[in-house]
Amino acid sequence: MDAQVRPNRSLPNPGFIALMIAMGAISFSAGIAFMVMGAWPVMGFFGLDVLLIWIGFKLSYRDGRRMESIKITRDEIRVIRRFPTGHLIQFILPSAWTRVIVEGEGEPDVQARLTAMGKSLIIGSWLSPRERESLADAIRDALDNARRARGPQLAQESGGGA
Repeated sequence: MDAQVRPNRSLPNPGFIALMIAMGAISFSAGIAFMVMGAWPVMGFFGLDVLLIWIGFKLSYRDGRRMESIKITRDEIRVIRRFPTGHLIQFILPSAWTRVIVEGEGEPDVQARLTAMGKSLIIGSWLSPRERESLADAIRDALDNARRARGPQLAQESGGGA
């Protein structure tokens, strides 16, 4: 398995531009109307509203650059997280000892975790609850396939003598 998980952004860039043009036109028109009535300070507040909406969307799009890459091989699970700043964090877990745990299945605050050697790693935290459960199922299936590909593990005898 080699998957990349990214946050969903429902408004594409052309839609954002159209929204900002519409917001700017409406705010400017309303500001002019208030200015004609003698309430000239209101125009600045309409401009401030448009600026705050623009900043909010830009922060949302910046956050949308996050990415989580999950690669499962016969020997290991490699999770690489890329943050909007470009910073990378890599986690490596042994595929033979890793379990997939889903807490709160069917609930709005469901969590999908990879657990190995007493430590846990939450995956897909920005996904919707249904998507988190689906990701956990896909990882569970990929882990089962990786374990089958390894073949049976033979136990070694301890001790010496022949």
